[in-house]
Amino acid sequence: MDCDVYTDRKALVPHALAEVFPGARHQRCWVHKARNVINALPKSAQPGATKAMQEIYNAEDRAHAEMAIEAFARAYGAKWPKAVAKIADDQEELLAFYDFPAEHWIHLRTTNPIESTFSTVELRTKVTRGAGSPAAALAMVFKLVESIQARWRAITGAHLVPLVRAGARFKNGILVEREEAAA
Repeated sequence: MDCDVYTDRKALVPHALAEVFPGARHQRCWVHKARNVINALPKSAQPGATKAMQEIYNAEDRAHAEMAIEAFARAYGAKWPKAVAKIADDQEELLAFYDFPAEHWIHLRTTNPIESTFSTVELRTKVTRGAGSPAAALAMVFKLVESIQARWRAITGAHLVPLVRAGARFKNGILVEREEAAA
């Protein structure tokens, strides 16, 4: 079973985001993708594959990451095509973070910050055996998120968020200046 959709809530989130923000790009979580790939390999091949995947997501730019994906496919494709397909089929979504500021890459490569928030709420919901009414549930979730936000790590390069929201273009983590229209 793929980790990417192991609960209904997590399967619905990308669809809900696409509905609310139709122009938003989707970045696949490297942590979950790596787990899926490792699960498709025998134990003897796992350490090498882990290192090869690190070469992909820690590459200095998109071109180097694409070369690392090709190297991964050459090394593992003949024996374990399903493992290679898990990366090759989602290549664009796995490398989407390169189109954002380099300072944000560490935050974009994984969904763990989002899952940490949900896990706190999920844990409390299980302990209280439900929240009762929808209004009570909303209030409980709000208060839980409000209390745990004090422990959140601040986003690196927060000053770049307004640029991203305004639609500024980045290539390999560097701001691309708009070309002047030819007169």
